[in-house]
Amino acid sequence: MTDDLVKLTFDERGDAGRIAWVTFNNPEKRNALGLAGKERFVAVMTALKHDESLRAVVLTGAGDRSFVGGTNLAEMAEFDLAKADSSCTLTHRVCDAVRQFPVPVIARINGYCFGSGMEIAACADMRVAADHAKFGMPEVRFGIPSGMEASVLPRLIGWGKACELVLTGDHIDAEEAYRIGFLERLVPAAELDDAVERWVASLLACGPKAVRIQKRLIIDWDRMSPTDGARAGMQAYVDAYRSDEPRRMMTAFVNRKK
Repeated sequence: MTDDLVKLTFDERGDAGRIAWVTFNNPEKRNALGLAGKERFVAVMTALKHDESLRAVVLTGAGDRSFVGGTNLAEMAEFDLAKADSSCTLTHRVCDAVRQFPVPVIARINGYCFGSGMEIAACADMRVAADHAKFGMPEVRFGIPSGMEASVLPRLIGWGKACELVLTGDHIDAEEAYRIGFLERLVPAAELDDAVERWVASLLACGPKAVRIQKRLIIDWDRMSPTDGARAGMQAYVDAYRSDEPRRMMTAFVNRKK
């Protein structure tokens, strides 16, 4: 069933809210995403963004070998122009659903992270990988360019390294991905969940409204000049005081030793 290709579970944290885990679930094919999987993912993320109790989303792959191994090559080999257009449009919608999500998105990279998988991870807010993970943009080796959110890569890893990856199709290991700044954290596979939990704990210690405002600002910064970004930040700062969250959290901190 289509629903099985992307699984959704929740980690309930009581009054603090909850964490959504979205798992790419096609381990027999390295969690490769076909048209049906992409449509399911967009539907899941669209529904999730209306959940006001949500504090973060964790993206990962089923099993311990692959995050997303790319788009389904067997399916792609049979594309006509209409299906090619549909597939790349869906890839963009998948990535945009991650990048525009209203709360932080963590990519928990547990193995192969190729093509559309690397694009999805690039659109997350934070990335942690197991030390056996592999990365790459191999599209040119299959007769197509790396498009869509491959455009995010130069801002993450620099122009030269992004060009090297998309022009050669070469793979890099997790240590290289960490060195070039694609990953914020690199850990042994057994410590992957602990690394995610440290981020989740930090997010839960923050004001939920403040984090959502901050995420909106991050999205704005991507399209604004520094001056416009500063102005947007000033307005966001003032808007934060429309709720009692600043007063309540600051007062609790000031009074913590009393």
